[in-house]
Amino acid sequence: MAAELLEKYGGKITEMTLIPSGGGVYEVMKNDQLIFSKISLGRFPELQEIIDLIEKN
Repeated sequence: MAAELLEKYGGKITEMTLIPSGGGVYEVMKNDQLIFSKISLGRFPELQEIIDLIEKN
């Protein structure tokens, strides 16, 4: 998903950090704001869902 986001947004992304962790954590943040949390929703996101959240926030 990170590669697809970099391909879509190119130079608009100034920083992307992937932090390996355990326990099923999968969170996406934009400008220090949490926009997706697997823990809260109990599932992984779809790429289009993340794109929509990025565009919305």
